[in-house]
Parts: sequence; structure tokens; C-alpha cells
Amino acid sequence: MINLTKIIAALLVLLALALGGYAWVLSRKAPPPPPATATSSAAPSKTAQVQTFPVVVAAKPLPAGQAIPADALRVEQLTINPTGAFKETSLLAGRVPVIDLGEGSPLLEGQLVSGLALRVAEGERAVAVKADEVMGVGNKVQPGDFVDVFLMLKSDSKDIDRSQARLLLSRKRVLAFGSASVDGLASKADKNGNSQQRAEAARTAVLAVPVDDVNRLALAENSGRLLLALRNPIDMSEPDPKLFAELPTALQPTPPKPGEPRRAPLEGLDRAQAGMTTADFVTGGKPGVLRAPTVAARPSAASGTGGNRGGLQVEVIRGDRSETIRY
Repeated sequence: MINLTKIIAALLVLLALALGGYAWVLSRKAPPPPPATATSSAAPSKTAQVQTFPVVVAAKPLPAGQAIPADALRVEQLTINPTGAFKETSLLAGRVPVIDLGEGSPLLEGQLVSGLALRVAEGERAVAVKADEVMGVGNKVQPGDFVDVFLMLKSDSKDIDRSQARLLLSRKRVLAFGSASVDGLASKADKNGNSQQRAEAARTAVLAVPVDDVNRLALAENSGRLLLALRNPIDMSEPDPKLFAELPTALQPTPPKPGEPRRAPLEGLDRAQAGMTTADFVTGGKPGVLRAPTVAARPSAASGTGGNRGGLQVEVIRGDRSETIRY
């Protein structure tokens, strides 16, 4: 009887150890996943927390170099907000992209034309001319000023009385002078906020010039010296173009065909392409003012001691200058 009691007690001890080990194993296992109903209810709340931003995108392909029409833009809600993006389409109508943009592409500030080109009006061109302290009114010219452009043509020492100075262009807008420009992108400032663009001598001045006057400005800078005369911006006076004859063009337009109406005088790009010659520009188109180059040939005496054969000496006369060339 005693042995039976001991056996039962031992079995109970072993059963207790087995149950304890099973409980320890269960405690080491991962907790079961949450019910499917809890997962489905949490998903909508997570989606509702995603932030979106209004961004202007292209409603159709936008080619580079062409103005953006208002109907080619739309606003979409995107999960990203790119740097330089726009929120309103009104800010982009009429802007010009520098690269081709596909439909749905966000429009960014860096993808659009900017800088001095936007300050040039239709029919004008921005032209740079050499500048110094004297030409730039003692470096007092600033971007946005209006100036008159004078031309000084100096003849040689033999004919100084033929030197001339005249008004070349009137009331032209200064787009840039030195490192400063009307768009403000190239201006410099020190740590105190003071402008330092005058610390460096200006070497160029950029003027807004009608396209048909660019030829005159280019010939003037190459033939003589330019001088800027600063004027009050409210002074609207300009010379009367009817008082002076137009200069002839270097290229003559084709005559109209029989039955065609007489063509209007060349203007704008057509006159700029026709160009002009230096002689007409200097003389005002008067025939015979500058003598045409002439060549005079005369025999040259042979040198008896040098053994050289007799040759020709050709005197080339250009205007008031002559040059003798020996052949």
C-alpha cells in the first residue's frame, strides 16, 4: 500500500513538471495576428492621413520655345510638392518653357524662360556695346534709364574737317550696365546690403534696340566711337524721321512682277536682313562723296646696278589715302 502511494505521488510530480514545461513553451510563441475585421477598419484611417498638394501640370504636350496657352494647364492634387511648382494656372499663361513638357508633367520655375530676355519687347533686340566711364556718363547710367546714343566718326589727320558727330539712336532703354541689369539677377551686395556693382568698371552696356536699327548700331561701333547721353525718362522727344532720307540697303529687294502693286518700304526684320554698307552709313547715302578706289599704273625705271628687271608700280587710291605697290 505504501509503494502504491509513492508511485501515485511520483506520477503527480511528473505530470506537474510536464504541465509547467508546456506552459513555458506556450509563453515563448508569438501572439496571434489581430482579427481580419480590425485590419480592414484601420486601412481607411491610414489612407485618410496621406497629404496632397495642388500642383499645376500640363494638360497637353507643351513644345519648347512657344508661349503656353491658358487651356493647356490644369491643377491636380499630387502626393508630392516639387520645388518651384505652381498652384495657380494664371501665373503660367504666356510663359515659355525651355524644354519639351509632356502631358501631366508638373510645371516648375526652372523649366521656364527667365532673365533679361523677358524684358525685351516685341520687335526689339538686346544688343551689347562696349562701355567705359566716359561712354557711360561717368558710370552713372543705371539699368532702366533712357539714353540717346551719339556717334563720333573721326577722319585721318589730313582731313580732320571731315570728322563728324551725330545722333544715332534716340531714347533707348538700358537693360544692363556692367554687372547690374533690370531683372536684378546679376546685382551684387555686400554684407551690409550696399550695392557694389560700381566697384567694378562697366565694360558693356546692353540696350533695347528695334531690330531694324541693329545694323546701324553695329556699323557705328565698328566705325567710330559711341557716346551715351542720359536723359530724363519723361522726356519723350525724338527726331522726326521724315526730315531725313532713308539710307539705302546693301541688298536690294526684287522688283515687283508686272501687275503687282508697289511694295511698301522695308521694315523690321526685312530691313534688318537687307542691311547697309559702311560707305552709305558714313556719307548718308550721298553718291560721289567717297571716291571709288582707283588704280593708276606707271612704269618703273629699271635699276642698272642691282640687276633687277624693270617692273610696275601700282598706286592704289582709297579716299584720301594712297598706297604704292611694286610688282
